[in-house]
Amino acid sequence: MIWALDFALLLFMIICAIAAITVRDLLHATIILAAYSLIMTVLWSEMNAADVAFTEAAVGAGVTTVLFIAAIARTERRSSD
Repeated sequence: MIWALDFALLLFMIICAIAAITVRDLLHATIILAAYSLIMTVLWSEMNAADVAFTEAAVGAGVTTVLFIAAIARTERRSSD
């Protein structure tokens, strides 16, 4: 494993996690969570866990993001606080 890449991915994951819980727009939070899931996919594939990486990409970044966006389209996007 390349330690500099691992550290950069870890830093980006932490930034995505903090941004996802602090952003007020639900669509932006969904996009940030999709980016988080894609970073997890890269980490799983770097650890030679191809089956887990494919599952994370398909379910985490794919299906979940589409379902979240469909739910947001039917509701109000911004929180009231």
